[in-house]
Amino acid sequence: MNKLLIKISALVVSLVTISALAQDIKGDAKAGESKNAMCVGCHGIKGYQASFPEVYKVPMISGQSAKYIVSSLNAYKKGERKHPSMRGISETLSDQDMADLAAYYSTSGVVAGAQQLADKPTKEPGEKVQALLAKANCSSCHGSNFSKPIDPSYPKLAGQHADYLLVALKSYKTENNAKVGRGNAIMASMAKQYTNAELKVLAGYLSSLNGELKTVSQSQFR
Repeated sequence: MNKLLIKISALVVSLVTISALAQDIKGDAKAGESKNAMCVGCHGIKGYQASFPEVYKVPMISGQSAKYIVSSLNAYKKGERKHPSMRGISETLSDQDMADLAAYYSTSGVVAGAQQLADKPTKEPGEKVQALLAKANCSSCHGSNFSKPIDPSYPKLAGQHADYLLVALKSYKTENNAKVGRGNAIMASMAKQYTNAELKVLAGYLSSLNGELKTVSQSQFR
């Protein structure tokens, strides 16, 4: 228990530091659009699939929170999130680059009324899903509609690809792997409460919800 508390304390300090950085560095969406050449090859193609560590659709990041994008890129850069390609890309980015890219993707493709649509769940969860959501109290951080988290450094989940969500959730359970895994003590403790089959059910439900996330196709890929 003491080890878990130490990990959680370290995580909180890390998030506060990242948040402070994000507040100090103002992102420029126009500059971000000119810096996204390494991003569009995966995140700018609708339905594009990655093959590591398994086949899944790459996440939709247009409409995602800017603070979450910065937090994620920093995690890849520091090796807290293990993914060879994302680690290589993030290591080339300065704090300003990250802020600019985050500003661009957080506003890319956003349309008026998207949040109002996200506020209306596509469907109510059945008893099984309700029980699974309650086990880790998922909505306490990610919001009751999973599109308006309590802190912008947490991700919007509603409408995200189910196969990506499953891979991400399983990665929090992975330990002692040099190439796969996510070092987040809180999410690890939550994810480990579930079997992979239960995580698949959760991922499917979250993917079915109305959300603000999308893939904005780049002209060269249309």
